Amino acid sequence: MFLHRYPFPMFSLFPSRTIALSVFGFAIHWYGIMYVLAFLTAIWLLPRLGKMRKLNLSYDQWLSLVSWIIVGVLVGGRLGFVLLYNPSYYFSHPREIFFVWQGGMASHGGFVAVILVLFLWVRKERVNFLSLGDIVTVPAAIGLALGRIGNLINQELYGTVTSLPWGISIPGVAGLRHPTQAYECLWDLATAVICFFLLKYFHTRNGRIGVIFLMLYAVGRFLLEYFREQQYSLFTIGTVALTRGQLYTIPLFLFALVVWFLAPKRKVSS
Repeated sequence: MFLHRYPFPMFSLFPSRTIALSVFGFAIHWYGIMYVLAFLTAIWLLPRLGKMRKLNLSYDQWLSLVSWIIVGVLVGGRLGFVLLYNPSYYFSHPREIFFVWQGGMASHGGFVAVILVLFLWVRKERVNFLSLGDIVTVPAAIGLALGRIGNLINQELYGTVTSLPWGISIPGVAGLRHPTQAYECLWDLATAVICFFLLKYFHTRNGRIGVIFLMLYAVGRFLLEYFREQQYSLFTIGTVALTRGQLYTIPLFLFALVVWFLAPKRKVSS
């Protein structure tokens, strides 16, 4: 899935900025490696986090859950990018929808798809949706952070011009730029730490941690968009101009608010 044929020698280490390894003409991309690390992290963490919400599932169930999440992330992320960022191009070039090695994944589409597959999975396995939503926050935040590391390696989604001492140079781009990939990575890691401590040390209501995760992501993404170089046109609502990332984040935040007020009042027992 993350492999694509390139005219490289039998074995080549770091043949380009975006490719980590080429073996027998197949290129293994850094971004694909980040995805694999994220899914392996989820497989390792979820059974341990599940005990904090009394979800004593079998290993096969946890593996099934991660498999469903993988489908949600990949399909939702790709379709989200196609539909939300450049639909006219991909409708004219439908074959390229499947060219994931060329880049183009939208976290908003991934969020929607993962929420849907989690809802379907819990109905199939008879698991509490809100409890499961609480524990997936930690690996989800780590996965987002790993994705931003992939963006940093690929030198994409960089920021606007800055005079700050930690500005980074992007080949072919004028001026030093905000390392927005690193900013988002640190925000996501902080979110993972917050969600973990809430799970471990606070007996919050079911669903609360999942909501906090969504709110933290939405707020962080909205604010950091101000520092990101924009490749797409802005949306104007009255006198307010919003980037696509900001606009698509608003429904996510509103969804989290609805769940916050509608979730059952019962706290998790100690």
